[in-house]
Amino acid sequence: MNLDYIIPNNWSIIEEGFNPEQVKASESLFSIGNGAMGQRANFEEKYSGPTFQGSYIAGVYYPDKTRVGWWKNGYPEYFAKVLNAPNWIGINVVVNEEQLDLFACKTVKNFRRELNMKEGWLSRSFVATLQNDIEVEVKSTRFLSLDLDEVGAINYEITPLNSKAEITFEPYLDSGITNEDTNWDDKFWDTLKVSHENNQAFIQAKTMKTDFYTCTFMESQVFIDGKSVLVEPNFTADANVASFSYAYQVKQGETYAIHKFGGYTVDRDHHKNELVTAAKLSLSKAKTAGFSNLLKDQKDAWAKIWEMADITIEGDVKAQQGIRFNIFHLNQTYLGTDETLNIGPKGFTGEKYGGSTYWDTEAYCIPFYMATKDQSVARKLLAYRYNHLQKAIENAEKLGFSNGAALYPMVTMNGEECHNEWEITFEEIHRNGAIAFAIFNYYRYTGDFSYIPEMGLEVLIGIARFWHQRANFSTQKNKYVILGVTGPNEYENNVNNNWYTNYIAKWCIDYTIETLEKVKEGYPDDYQRITGKTKISHEELSHWKKVADQMYFPYCEDKNIYLQQDNFLDKELTTVADLDRSQRPINQKWSWDRILRSPYIKQADLLQGMYFFEDQFTTEELERHFDFYEPFTVHESSLSPCVHSIQAAKLDRMEQAYTFYLRTSRLDLDDYNHEVHEGLHITSMAGTWMSIVEGFGGMRVKNDTLSFEPKIPEQWEGYSFKVNFRHQIITVSVNQNETQFKLEGDKDLTIYVDGKSITITPNHMVTV
Repeated sequence: MNLDYIIPNNWSIIEEGFNPEQVKASESLFSIGNGAMGQRANFEEKYSGPTFQGSYIAGVYYPDKTRVGWWKNGYPEYFAKVLNAPNWIGINVVVNEEQLDLFACKTVKNFRRELNMKEGWLSRSFVATLQNDIEVEVKSTRFLSLDLDEVGAINYEITPLNSKAEITFEPYLDSGITNEDTNWDDKFWDTLKVSHENNQAFIQAKTMKTDFYTCTFMESQVFIDGKSVLVEPNFTADANVASFSYAYQVKQGETYAIHKFGGYTVDRDHHKNELVTAAKLSLSKAKTAGFSNLLKDQKDAWAKIWEMADITIEGDVKAQQGIRFNIFHLNQTYLGTDETLNIGPKGFTGEKYGGSTYWDTEAYCIPFYMATKDQSVARKLLAYRYNHLQKAIENAEKLGFSNGAALYPMVTMNGEECHNEWEITFEEIHRNGAIAFAIFNYYRYTGDFSYIPEMGLEVLIGIARFWHQRANFSTQKNKYVILGVTGPNEYENNVNNNWYTNYIAKWCIDYTIETLEKVKEGYPDDYQRITGKTKISHEELSHWKKVADQMYFPYCEDKNIYLQQDNFLDKELTTVADLDRSQRPINQKWSWDRILRSPYIKQADLLQGMYFFEDQFTTEELERHFDFYEPFTVHESSLSPCVHSIQAAKLDRMEQAYTFYLRTSRLDLDDYNHEVHEGLHITSMAGTWMSIVEGFGGMRVKNDTLSFEPKIPEQWEGYSFKVNFRHQIITVSVNQNETQFKLEGDKDLTIYVDGKSITITPNHMVTV
């Protein structure tokens, strides 16, 4: 299979030529979404070849019972499935009684698919010869509306080229769907009612166990050569399918088209008894606007997003296409309109991993949303964690913790842990630290301290209590240790004293104590409320402090480096460069036993800590640790290349930084990990944004001030990006000779560039 078939283009993802072996990969790459729902780029018409059908509704899930051969106390009872929702895009196409099916056609030529990222629509066109020798040209365009986020729209056109033909469009809804990944082949959906009214159809269904009530709806209209024609449809239905049939005698060269509007109403937004009424209102709005006006509104809505979020790259089309692909999918997945939603690792592009929330949100996504949208969007993501605090306390209690200690889940939908691999569920506890770091990072960037007395301090106290209890005193080391963990490098399980975990535990405790003092001084009423609610005492704080002050960090004097964990140097230290290429990726070629004994690192682990806490280490220390650990890193996590790109840029290793940037930005487009057919890596796409803004742009917040150390790969003529810093928008433009800064706002802003203070005046360009 050709893994590099996407045509380089600044604004579009383009595929030319029909290859059944690429269909599943393309279904992922060309996925569309609008924050409320999303879908893989499945064909509208029937397709009998290998395909991964997927439509998804934000926040709707199923608790698939965990499948293990043994059970341990505290084990999650279920693994949350991102549910394949009822299908509304389907349009069967029948030409002279033969169904159009690209997998069964005699020939398919001029096949072209385009995902226009600038304007937010997906198109497909081809010429096909059916088994009955009728040759047809087909063009389709579809999008999920950003303005009417319960609605999607399809324009599907077919032109018989070599003969007249009777052509029938059969738009349908189907709730008899399954997931690709089920543990027990459970039935996830219960269809309650199938109904229709005029050209509208509705399927009311609810999820099993979780009882999410939904209405999937559609309405269609047909046209000949652009003019509406009245065709009285036939309606058919069974237990799970509602279908209309629009038959028309089409002359040779005439274009028969159908406009189909469809989508979902959900009881997350409406009362469950009002879903059909709400669906009718959405359809009325869509039909009144019409396909063309809805598409125009879509283009306008995306123009507003790109105005702030775009990153331009001159002189390198693949790099440009990569970053826009990443920014586009982040905005398709989450727009910050609902604080009960979060950013799943596959977004709306697949089902792997389950759950909607990982530590990726706090570590990678919040910086993107803080800088490219209003800070309220990032605040919603933090509020999401506060709203799950009680569940995090219950998660910790299941594992034997007490006194309000909170362990946030590795994977969740509603605050409960729902990951079903013990080495991650029980051991990958560093996720707690990422949430505390996000609170710190939000305040550092926005200057908005109000979140902390309102919500964040309670979260920090729960997390600090967890770390205090999770550490134990080693009489042999005369230090506090943290045993039996998995760090960010998931290729080591059940290790002792993972440096990153120990470091972030100490930092969390110190930061919480410092923050308590700050709230006590500046927000005495909140302080009294919080300390009364949490029953925190000076004695407890002194116990915390003792753990933080005496935390153990494994260190090798000979190499003058911190060790990733106690026994890292006991491994056979063969670098990746000396590993036979045929053995890569090791997660698909090696047994788990062999991986765990190897020195190979899945993603930044110790270096993740040095990324988070860069100002606590010298550049020389970073360089020493980068030189030791990166050669053992196989980068088989999507979260790995971006952190290494940022650090390589800081170390002036621009060729290496550029290579890592291309890998993170085109991870899915070029299918580096041979798994794009399963869906895209959404959360790591925010890391791609960071690799430009923090890596090449060198953006940091130092001493409450925005700071830049701009650099540029030699492959680029220039690049530019915008950031919203404390309600002032700064445009940064870098070329091979200079950097320019422009400010949108109403007051001057002082920044640092390469360590020197510079003041920018609104609407005036400053060149460095």
